[in-house]
Amino acid sequence: MRKAKQKRFNNKKIGLTPRELDVLRKLDTPQKIQDFVSAIPQNFELCGDSCMSVRETLKKCRAHCIEGALTAALAFWIHGGRPLLMDLKTKDDDDHVVAIFKQNCHWGAISKTNHAILRYRDPIYRTLRELAMSYMHEYSNADWKKSLRSYSRPLDLSTYKPEAWVTGKDAWIIAEDIDAILHFPLVTHKQAKNLRMLEDIERKAGSILQYKHSRTIC
Repeated sequence: MRKAKQKRFNNKKIGLTPRELDVLRKLDTPQKIQDFVSAIPQNFELCGDSCMSVRETLKKCRAHCIEGALTAALAFWIHGGRPLLMDLKTKDDDDHVVAIFKQNCHWGAISKTNHAILRYRDPIYRTLRELAMSYMHEYSNADWKKSLRSYSRPLDLSTYKPEAWVTGKDAWIIAEDIDAILHFPLVTHKQAKNLRMLEDIERKAGSILQYKHSRTIC
């Protein structure tokens, strides 16, 4: 079977403004992309649930995980990479979406999170399962139980119209699609029952926040 030809970034079709393009063109390494995404203030959704497009994220200067992942994916695409997302699905917890990239045949991830954990992953993982498993022991719910259960196949954003995730007002179709695509289990039911709860020191680390809650102008 022939591999599908990668869709190259073409701003004439995407429609970024010169300012938007200039901001993202400066992010020419995974490290710069992660630094940029981490520096965006946290979107606490004080105005209601959101899944903003990249344009809205840059305009309002706030983001949560999938909004940061969309921005990171677009930066990769501008620099010749593939705009890929991966979903980490949980039990009794919020899912997490990361932008994934491949470097020297190994996978890494850009991650927008307000916590000290679930952050950037260097491109050292041979498979997406290895990459997803790297989040396993840190990922816990409000009861401090390890909650990560599965990971998705990559979602290629280049297959969507730009207004669906780049230049429109929101990107809910992306959130819905990545939740619905094929996911692969990380643990069996028996293994999940035997997972150890986090220790006190792990709970303290998991409670560290980068941004405090603040008022948001809608």
